[in-house]
Amino acid sequence: MFARLAHLWARRASSSVGEDIDVTDLVVGLGNPGPEYEHTRHNVGAMVADELARRGGGGLAVNKKTHTRSATVRLAGRGVVIGVPMSFMNLSGGPTSSLAKYHSVAPTEVIVVHDELDIPFGTVKIKRGGGSAGHNGLRDVTKALGTPDYVRVRVGIGRPPGRMDAATFVLKPFSAAERKELPFLVDDAADAVEEILASGVEAAQMRFHTKG
Repeated sequence: MFARLAHLWARRASSSVGEDIDVTDLVVGLGNPGPEYEHTRHNVGAMVADELARRGGGGLAVNKKTHTRSATVRLAGRGVVIGVPMSFMNLSGGPTSSLAKYHSVAPTEVIVVHDELDIPFGTVKIKRGGGSAGHNGLRDVTKALGTPDYVRVRVGIGRPPGRMDAATFVLKPFSAAERKELPFLVDDAADAVEEILASGVEAAQMRFHTKG
């Protein structure tokens, strides 16, 4: 554990922020705009993006050209744009595609962080490509990028209790018990993104999919 912490702190200490960074990757955290959605389950991807920007020494600022909040930082030795669409979730694709084109990032170098109903709360999974599994944000991103072959960091929020509709569940705030664990979940998801940037998707999967 101490070695892992030292490794992460070494990365963060060397992080930097600035527009003169040579960008190679784009990380997009999905969510809905506005204070009424800020702390909801559907916005956990945006929470991770904010954490990554903080680690890179910057803050997300409005980019009117791409309709995002974004920052250009250095993470894991790479130039990375961190972005959050300013559109609603089901219209995430346009801002994501615009940000990728603005910084000349290929769709295969895009990492999308999003909430995932089919994974237990507190769990982080990683994959490249695949379907949207009913996630409207992913569906729109895939359509706008023209390919599903981007990387997804799937942040588990669990299934709704009882007969609650999934669309209602994702727009509700985390429970009191979940809020106590949420900072650790956001930190794990941000660590997963940094591991992908540093070591690649397969290495990140080995680390996070076997985490006990």
